[in-house]
Amino acid sequence: MTINMFRNVFRNDRQSKACPALGQKLGPKGAKSMDRKSKTRYNVNVLFTCIGRRVSLLESFRRAARQLKIDALFLGTDTTELSSALQLCDKRFLVKPTTHPGYINELLSIVKTNHVKLLIPTVDLDLKCLALNKPKFTALNCRALVSDPDVIDLCQDKRKTYKFLRKNNFDTPLTVSIRTALSKNKSEIKYPVFVKPWDGYASKGNIVANNRDELSFYAKKIPNAICQELVEGNEYTCDVYVDFDKKVRCVVPRRRIEVRVGEVSKSQIVKNSHIMDESATLVEKLGAGPGVITLQLFLTGDNKVTFIEINPRFGGGVPLSIKAGANFPKWILQELTGQKPRIRPDAFKNNLIMLRYDSEVWLEGI
Repeated sequence: MTINMFRNVFRNDRQSKACPALGQKLGPKGAKSMDRKSKTRYNVNVLFTCIGRRVSLLESFRRAARQLKIDALFLGTDTTELSSALQLCDKRFLVKPTTHPGYINELLSIVKTNHVKLLIPTVDLDLKCLALNKPKFTALNCRALVSDPDVIDLCQDKRKTYKFLRKNNFDTPLTVSIRTALSKNKSEIKYPVFVKPWDGYASKGNIVANNRDELSFYAKKIPNAICQELVEGNEYTCDVYVDFDKKVRCVVPRRRIEVRVGEVSKSQIVKNSHIMDESATLVEKLGAGPGVITLQLFLTGDNKVTFIEINPRFGGGVPLSIKAGANFPKWILQELTGQKPRIRPDAFKNNLIMLRYDSEVWLEGI
């Protein structure tokens, strides 16, 4: 943890005494703010939704703001104050769950009251409602880094993702319904197969079925399950930067060495032009952005790029790409403030490895 992070923890420890208790209801005008009072005016206020554990992403935006000499205030929302990244924000807000009908109005209230200029989602949970309500944030002079509703829908429904990839001639594993898979002969389905929810996220409910009996068993345990051909090869994540004009400007491939609870824990930059070109073409055809789009893929033994998922948001392993020189936070803040970032598509450092570990945030008196 850096000295600045320790300072932030100390500051937020003092602020935490003013935080509402867990489960406290919010007022009718929106979310309960948990920051200390300040009369300082900031040039750019940034709001992270569902910020959870995204400490590295938060700090990368802070560094970028300092590099650009921008006065910035970083705000965060979560449903509980027991959120590490939330405690390190300059302003903290407890909000209702993303599924609550009042969630968007709470965000709009925060944006309006705090003159937020940039809204950054960090997980899948609120992407759809943010996309549908994007014009409301635009009306408050706030840019929401979220793709259009049809793009979000396509990415979050893995059945639609599969159809899009096949229609546009991208290689992707055969994906069928459980009923279809169970109705086929043994010779038509090659086991093992991958089973996962078509509307799942963070690898929840993902499992390998080694035979027909296991497939039938897991199909009853996993809601909205689909069956996918198992791909062999090296697994990659690609961070694709799409500028405010929806042009792909940079693609950074990261080889997934080790994954923990659906998020990469060990990863390495691999500057593979084939992966970069295929990924850029996919995102351009999809029309996703602005912001960072995260692709999951395999590079097979015959050098074929096989896409398996599209996540239209920052991925959990994005700190590696940023550290390697693809300074997404800096480029975003530059565009937000009317500057034109100078982006060299392949200027990031090759072979850099990230080994992630847990750190701590200390709180007293909650």
